[in-house]
Amino acid sequence: MRRKLGITIIDLYITKKFLGTFFFSITLILFIAVIFDFSEKIDNFLDHDARLIDILTRYYLNFIPYFAVLFSSLFTFISVIYFTSRMAYRTEFIAIISSGMSFNRILVPYFFSASVIAIFSFVLMDYVIPDANRIRLDFEETYYHAVPIRVTERNIHRQIEPGVFIYLESYSTISDLGHRFSMEKYEDGALVSKLMSDYVKWDSTINKWVVRNYYIRNLDGYREHIISGSRLDTTLAIHPSDFKRRMNFMETMNIRDLTDYIEQLKMLGESSVKAYQIEKHKRYAFPFSAFILTLIGVSVSSRKVKGGIGMQLGIGLMVAFSYLLFMQFSSQFAIGGDLHPMIAVWMPNLVFAIIAIYLYRMAPK
Repeated sequence: MRRKLGITIIDLYITKKFLGTFFFSITLILFIAVIFDFSEKIDNFLDHDARLIDILTRYYLNFIPYFAVLFSSLFTFISVIYFTSRMAYRTEFIAIISSGMSFNRILVPYFFSASVIAIFSFVLMDYVIPDANRIRLDFEETYYHAVPIRVTERNIHRQIEPGVFIYLESYSTISDLGHRFSMEKYEDGALVSKLMSDYVKWDSTINKWVVRNYYIRNLDGYREHIISGSRLDTTLAIHPSDFKRRMNFMETMNIRDLTDYIEQLKMLGESSVKAYQIEKHKRYAFPFSAFILTLIGVSVSSRKVKGGIGMQLGIGLMVAFSYLLFMQFSSQFAIGGDLHPMIAVWMPNLVFAIIAIYLYRMAPK
Protein backbone atom coordinates (compact mmCIF):
# COMPACT_ATOMS: atom_id res chain seq x y z
CA MET A 1 0.00 0.00 0.00
CA ARG A 2 2.78 2.38 0.84
CA ARG A 3 4.50 1.74 -2.48
CA LYS A 4 1.28 2.26 -4.44
CA LEU A 5 0.70 5.60 -2.80
CA GLY A 6 4.37 6.51 -3.04
CA ILE A 7 4.63 6.80 0.74
CA THR A 8 7.98 5.91 2.25
CA ILE A 9 9.21 5.40 5.78
CA ILE A 10 11.04 8.72 5.48
CA ASP A 11 7.75 10.48 4.64
CA LEU A 12 6.13 9.03 7.74
CA TYR A 13 9.20 9.85 9.82
CA ILE A 14 9.29 13.53 8.77
CA THR A 15 5.51 13.94 9.05
CA LYS A 16 5.51 12.41 12.53
CA LYS A 17 8.41 14.64 13.61
CA PHE A 18 6.84 17.79 12.13
CA LEU A 19 3.30 17.37 13.44
CA GLY A 20 4.45 15.84 16.71
CA THR A 21 6.80 18.76 17.42
CA PHE A 22 4.16 21.29 16.36
CA PHE A 23 1.31 19.96 18.49
CA PHE A 24 3.58 19.36 21.48
CA SER A 25 5.02 22.89 21.36
CA ILE A 26 1.63 24.56 20.73
CA THR A 27 0.13 22.61 23.65
CA LEU A 28 3.00 23.67 25.89
CA ILE A 29 2.73 27.36 24.98
CA LEU A 30 -1.06 27.28 25.43
CA PHE A 31 -0.62 25.79 28.89
CA ILE A 32 1.79 28.60 29.76
CA ALA A 33 -0.53 31.23 28.23
CA VAL A 34 -3.48 29.97 30.30
CA ILE A 35 -1.41 30.13 33.51
CA PHE A 36 -0.25 33.70 32.80
CA ASP A 37 -3.72 34.84 31.76
CA PHE A 38 -5.32 33.31 34.85
CA SER A 39 -2.76 34.93 37.17
CA GLU A 40 -3.47 38.30 35.53
CA LYS A 41 -7.28 38.07 35.71
CA ILE A 42 -7.88 36.10 38.88
CA ASP A 43 -8.56 39.26 40.93
CA ASN A 44 -11.24 40.37 38.46
CA PHE A 45 -12.81 36.92 38.47
CA LEU A 46 -12.94 36.90 42.28
CA ASP A 47 -14.24 40.47 42.50
CA HIS A 48 -17.15 39.61 40.21
CA ASP A 49 -17.87 36.19 41.78
CA ALA A 50 -17.13 34.16 38.68
CA ARG A 51 -17.68 30.44 39.23
CA LEU A 52 -14.77 28.09 38.57
CA ILE A 53 -16.86 25.94 36.22
CA ASP A 54 -17.72 29.05 34.15
CA ILE A 55 -14.08 30.15 34.07
CA LEU A 56 -13.03 26.76 32.74
CA THR A 57 -15.89 26.04 30.30
CA ARG A 58 -17.03 29.48 29.15
CA TYR A 59 -13.65 31.23 29.13
CA TYR A 60 -10.61 28.98 28.91
CA LEU A 61 -12.25 26.27 26.80
CA ASN A 62 -12.95 29.02 24.25
CA PHE A 63 -9.62 30.78 24.93
CA ILE A 64 -7.56 27.81 23.69
CA PRO A 65 -8.72 27.66 20.01
CA TYR A 66 -8.17 31.41 19.53
CA PHE A 67 -4.62 31.38 20.83
CA ALA A 68 -3.84 28.06 19.12
CA VAL A 69 -4.40 29.77 15.76
CA LEU A 70 -2.68 32.95 16.90
CA PHE A 71 0.53 31.03 17.70
CA SER A 72 0.23 28.49 14.86
CA SER A 73 2.39 30.25 12.25
CA LEU A 74 5.13 31.01 14.76
CA PHE A 75 5.28 27.44 16.07
CA THR A 76 5.02 25.95 12.59
CA PHE A 77 8.28 27.70 11.82
CA ILE A 78 9.90 26.88 15.14
CA SER A 79 8.91 23.21 14.79
CA VAL A 80 10.45 22.97 11.32
CA ILE A 81 13.63 24.70 12.45
CA TYR A 82 13.95 22.56 15.57
CA PHE A 83 13.54 19.03 14.22
CA THR A 84 15.11 19.75 10.80
CA SER A 85 18.24 21.26 12.34
CA ARG A 86 18.51 18.21 14.58
CA MET A 87 18.26 15.97 11.51
CA ALA A 88 20.97 18.02 9.79
CA TYR A 89 23.17 17.93 12.90
CA ARG A 90 22.93 14.12 12.92
CA THR A 91 23.72 14.12 9.14
CA GLU A 92 20.37 12.42 8.42
CA PHE A 93 19.85 14.59 5.35
CA ILE A 94 23.08 13.35 3.84
CA ALA A 95 21.98 9.75 4.38
CA ILE A 96 18.52 10.41 2.91
CA ILE A 97 19.89 12.13 -0.20
CA SER A 98 22.56 9.43 -0.59
CA SER A 99 19.79 6.81 -0.64
CA GLY A 100 18.46 8.40 -3.83
CA MET A 101 15.74 10.74 -2.53
CA SER A 102 16.10 14.25 -3.94
CA PHE A 103 15.79 17.44 -1.87
CA ASN A 104 12.55 18.28 -3.73
CA ARG A 105 11.11 14.88 -2.80
CA ILE A 106 12.06 15.46 0.84
CA LEU A 107 9.86 18.56 0.81
CA VAL A 108 6.71 16.48 0.11
CA PRO A 109 6.09 15.36 3.74
CA TYR A 110 6.94 18.89 4.90
CA PHE A 111 4.26 20.42 2.68
CA PHE A 112 1.80 17.66 3.56
CA SER A 113 2.27 18.51 7.24
CA ALA A 114 1.98 22.23 6.46
CA SER A 115 -1.30 21.47 4.65
CA VAL A 116 -2.64 19.73 7.76
CA ILE A 117 -1.74 22.76 9.88
CA ALA A 118 -3.17 25.22 7.31
CA ILE A 119 -6.48 23.32 7.09
CA PHE A 120 -6.53 22.99 10.87
CA SER A 121 -6.05 26.77 11.23
CA PHE A 122 -8.65 27.67 8.58
CA VAL A 123 -11.31 25.37 10.03
CA LEU A 124 -10.73 26.76 13.51
CA MET A 125 -10.77 30.37 12.28
CA ASP A 126 -13.99 30.06 10.30
CA TYR A 127 -16.05 27.37 12.02
CA VAL A 128 -14.94 27.14 15.65
CA ILE A 129 -13.36 30.37 16.83
CA PRO A 130 -16.19 32.84 15.95
CA ASP A 131 -18.66 31.05 18.26
CA ALA A 132 -15.94 30.43 20.85
CA ASN A 133 -14.95 34.11 20.79
CA ARG A 134 -18.58 35.16 21.22
CA ILE A 135 -18.80 33.18 24.45
CA ARG A 136 -15.33 34.23 25.61
CA LEU A 137 -15.86 37.95 24.95
CA ASP A 138 -19.28 37.88 26.63
CA PHE A 139 -17.61 36.33 29.66
CA GLU A 140 -14.92 39.05 29.62
CA GLU A 141 -17.55 41.79 29.42
CA THR A 142 -19.28 40.34 32.48
CA TYR A 143 -16.37 39.29 34.69
CA TYR A 144 -13.29 41.14 33.44
CA HIS A 145 -14.14 44.48 31.85
CA ALA A 146 -17.48 44.84 33.66
CA VAL A 147 -17.60 48.55 32.83
CA PRO A 148 -19.29 50.28 29.90
CA ILE A 149 -17.18 51.40 27.00
CA ARG A 150 -16.46 55.07 27.57
CA VAL A 151 -16.17 56.64 24.17
CA THR A 152 -17.10 60.02 22.78
CA GLU A 153 -17.13 59.90 18.99
CA ARG A 154 -16.94 63.09 16.99
CA ASN A 155 -18.04 64.15 13.50
CA ILE A 156 -20.02 61.01 12.76
CA HIS A 157 -21.33 60.63 9.19
CA ARG A 158 -23.40 57.55 8.41
CA GLN A 159 -25.86 56.29 5.85
CA ILE A 160 -28.37 54.41 8.00
CA GLU A 161 -30.43 53.20 5.03
CA PRO A 162 -30.44 53.87 1.28
CA GLY A 163 -30.84 57.59 0.71
CA VAL A 164 -30.89 58.48 4.43
CA PHE A 165 -27.83 60.09 6.00
CA ILE A 166 -27.25 61.27 9.56
CA TYR A 167 -24.64 63.55 11.08
CA LEU A 168 -23.61 63.96 14.72
CA GLU A 169 -21.10 66.47 15.94
CA SER A 170 -20.41 64.20 18.93
CA TYR A 171 -21.88 61.12 20.61
CA SER A 172 -21.36 59.87 24.17
CA THR A 173 -21.71 56.13 24.77
CA ILE A 174 -22.25 56.71 28.50
CA SER A 175 -25.35 58.92 28.22
CA ASP A 176 -26.39 57.73 24.72
CA LEU A 177 -26.60 61.39 23.79
CA GLY A 178 -25.65 62.93 20.45
CA HIS A 179 -25.15 66.66 19.90
CA ARG A 180 -25.89 68.68 16.75
CA PHE A 181 -27.90 65.97 15.09
CA SER A 182 -29.09 66.21 11.51
CA MET A 183 -30.70 63.78 9.07
CA GLU A 184 -31.04 64.14 5.32
CA LYS A 185 -33.28 62.14 2.98
CA TYR A 186 -32.62 61.88 -0.75
CA GLU A 187 -34.78 60.56 -3.58
CA ASP A 188 -33.26 60.10 -7.04
CA GLY A 189 -30.25 62.12 -5.88
CA ALA A 190 -32.34 65.13 -4.81
CA LEU A 191 -32.72 66.31 -1.21
CA VAL A 192 -36.37 65.98 -0.13
CA SER A 193 -36.11 66.45 3.65
CA LYS A 194 -33.64 67.66 6.23
CA LEU A 195 -34.01 67.47 9.99
CA MET A 196 -31.78 69.49 12.31
CA SER A 197 -31.78 69.47 16.10
CA ASP A 198 -29.75 70.44 19.14
CA TYR A 199 -29.38 66.85 20.32
CA VAL A 200 -30.77 63.34 20.08
CA LYS A 201 -31.02 60.85 22.96
CA TRP A 202 -31.92 57.18 23.18
CA ASP A 203 -34.97 56.49 25.38
CA SER A 204 -34.76 52.89 26.59
CA THR A 205 -38.33 52.96 27.97
CA ILE A 206 -39.88 53.35 24.52
CA ASN A 207 -36.90 52.01 22.49
CA LYS A 208 -36.84 55.10 20.32
CA TRP A 209 -34.66 58.14 19.71
CA VAL A 210 -35.89 61.41 21.16
CA VAL A 211 -35.01 64.45 19.06
CA ARG A 212 -34.97 67.76 20.96
CA ASN A 213 -35.52 71.28 19.57
CA TYR A 214 -35.87 70.09 16.03
CA TYR A 215 -36.36 71.87 12.74
CA ILE A 216 -37.50 70.02 9.59
CA ARG A 217 -37.36 71.30 6.01
CA ASN A 218 -39.50 69.29 3.57
CA LEU A 219 -38.74 70.10 -0.07
CA ASP A 220 -41.08 69.47 -3.00
CA GLY A 221 -39.52 70.92 -6.08
CA TYR A 222 -39.31 74.67 -5.47
CA ARG A 223 -41.75 74.55 -2.59
CA GLU A 224 -40.57 74.27 1.00
CA HIS A 225 -42.52 73.28 4.11
CA ILE A 226 -41.02 73.88 7.55
CA ILE A 227 -41.94 72.01 10.74
CA SER A 228 -40.43 72.70 14.16
CA GLY A 229 -40.97 71.54 17.74
CA SER A 230 -39.35 70.75 21.07
CA ARG A 231 -39.66 66.93 21.05
CA LEU A 232 -39.94 64.26 18.39
CA ASP A 233 -39.90 60.51 19.04
CA THR A 234 -38.55 58.66 16.04
CA THR A 235 -37.25 55.25 14.99
CA LEU A 236 -33.88 55.22 13.23
CA ALA A 237 -32.11 52.27 11.61
CA ILE A 238 -29.32 52.55 14.16
CA HIS A 239 -29.03 51.47 17.79
CA PRO A 240 -26.83 52.72 20.68
CA SER A 241 -25.09 49.35 20.68
CA ASP A 242 -23.72 50.20 17.22
CA PHE A 243 -21.61 52.91 18.86
CA LYS A 244 -20.44 50.66 21.70
CA ARG A 245 -19.01 47.68 19.88
CA ARG A 246 -15.39 46.94 20.63
CA MET A 247 -13.20 46.30 17.60
CA ASN A 248 -12.74 42.66 18.66
CA PHE A 249 -16.42 42.23 17.77
CA MET A 250 -15.11 41.18 14.33
CA GLU A 251 -13.54 38.11 15.93
CA THR A 252 -17.03 36.69 16.56
CA MET A 253 -17.91 36.56 12.85
CA ASN A 254 -17.11 33.95 10.24
CA ILE A 255 -16.23 34.85 6.65
CA ARG A 256 -19.88 34.93 5.52
CA ASP A 257 -20.85 37.21 8.42
CA LEU A 258 -17.84 39.44 7.75
CA THR A 259 -18.80 39.78 4.09
CA ASP A 260 -22.36 40.81 4.95
CA TYR A 261 -21.21 43.18 7.69
CA ILE A 262 -18.65 44.82 5.39
CA GLU A 263 -21.41 45.55 2.86
CA GLN A 264 -23.50 47.04 5.65
CA LEU A 265 -20.61 49.24 6.81
CA LYS A 266 -20.03 50.42 3.24
CA MET A 267 -23.67 51.45 3.02
CA LEU A 268 -23.36 53.29 6.34
CA GLY A 269 -20.18 55.02 5.16
CA GLU A 270 -18.25 53.75 8.18
CA SER A 271 -14.55 54.59 8.27
CA SER A 272 -13.81 51.38 10.21
CA VAL A 273 -14.70 49.17 7.22
CA LYS A 274 -11.01 48.64 6.36
CA ALA A 275 -10.36 46.90 9.67
CA TYR A 276 -13.09 44.37 8.87
CA GLN A 277 -11.81 43.91 5.30
CA ILE A 278 -8.34 43.21 6.68
CA GLU A 279 -9.77 40.65 9.10
CA LYS A 280 -11.59 38.93 6.24
CA HIS A 281 -8.45 38.68 4.07
CA LYS A 282 -6.43 37.44 7.05
CA ARG A 283 -8.74 34.42 7.28
CA TYR A 284 -7.30 33.29 3.91
CA ALA A 285 -3.77 34.68 4.09
CA PHE A 286 -2.89 33.46 7.58
CA PRO A 287 -3.20 29.69 6.88
CA PHE A 288 -1.21 30.15 3.65
CA SER A 289 1.74 31.38 5.71
CA ALA A 290 2.29 27.80 6.94
CA PHE A 291 3.65 26.82 3.50
CA ILE A 292 5.94 29.85 3.22
CA LEU A 293 7.39 29.52 6.71
CA THR A 294 7.83 25.77 6.22
CA LEU A 295 9.87 26.30 3.04
CA ILE A 296 12.00 28.97 4.74
CA GLY A 297 12.50 26.73 7.76
CA VAL A 298 13.64 23.73 5.74
CA SER A 299 15.93 25.82 3.53
CA VAL A 300 17.61 27.48 6.52
CA SER A 301 17.96 24.47 8.82
CA SER A 302 18.70 21.60 6.41
CA ARG A 303 22.42 22.33 6.43
CA LYS A 304 24.80 21.64 9.30
CA VAL A 305 26.29 24.89 10.63
CA LYS A 306 28.98 25.67 13.19
CA GLY A 307 26.58 27.45 15.55
CA GLY A 308 24.49 24.30 15.89
CA ILE A 309 20.78 24.13 16.64
CA GLY A 310 20.85 27.25 18.82
CA MET A 311 22.08 29.42 15.95
CA GLN A 312 19.42 28.10 13.59
CA LEU A 313 16.66 28.53 16.19
CA GLY A 314 17.79 32.13 16.72
CA ILE A 315 17.67 32.84 12.99
CA GLY A 316 14.30 31.12 12.79
CA LEU A 317 12.81 33.21 15.57
CA MET A 318 14.12 36.40 13.97
CA VAL A 319 12.54 35.52 10.61
CA ALA A 320 9.23 34.45 12.20
CA PHE A 321 8.89 37.62 14.29
CA SER A 322 9.87 39.82 11.35
CA TYR A 323 7.08 38.17 9.33
CA LEU A 324 4.50 38.79 12.08
CA LEU A 325 5.68 42.39 12.54
CA PHE A 326 5.54 42.99 8.79
CA MET A 327 1.95 41.73 8.68
CA GLN A 328 0.99 43.99 11.59
CA PHE A 329 2.65 47.08 10.10
CA SER A 330 1.15 46.56 6.66
CA SER A 331 -2.31 46.19 8.22
CA GLN A 332 -1.88 49.49 10.07
CA PHE A 333 -0.81 51.20 6.84
CA ALA A 334 -4.06 50.02 5.26
CA ILE A 335 -6.19 51.27 8.17
CA GLY A 336 -4.44 54.63 8.44
CA GLY A 337 -3.53 55.18 4.79
CA ASP A 338 -4.54 54.43 1.22
CA LEU A 339 -3.13 50.90 0.99
CA HIS A 340 -5.79 48.42 -0.17
CA PRO A 341 -6.67 45.89 2.58
CA MET A 342 -6.08 42.86 0.34
CA ILE A 343 -2.63 44.15 -0.68
CA ALA A 344 -1.78 44.95 2.93
CA VAL A 345 -2.65 41.44 4.12
CA TRP A 346 -1.08 39.50 1.24
CA MET A 347 2.05 41.65 0.90
CA PRO A 348 3.94 39.90 3.76
CA ASN A 349 3.14 36.52 2.18
CA LEU A 350 4.36 37.73 -1.20
CA VAL A 351 7.59 39.22 0.17
CA PHE A 352 8.40 36.20 2.31
CA ALA A 353 7.45 33.84 -0.52
CA ILE A 354 10.17 35.50 -2.60
CA ILE A 355 12.58 35.13 0.34
CA ALA A 356 11.55 31.47 0.69
CA ILE A 357 12.20 30.75 -3.00
CA TYR A 358 15.61 32.46 -2.79
CA LEU A 359 16.62 30.47 0.32
CA TYR A 360 15.34 27.28 -1.30
CA ARG A 361 17.52 27.86 -4.36
CA MET A 362 20.52 28.52 -2.09
CA ALA A 363 19.95 25.44 0.07
CA PRO A 364 22.37 22.52 -0.49
CA LYS A 365 20.71 19.74 -2.45
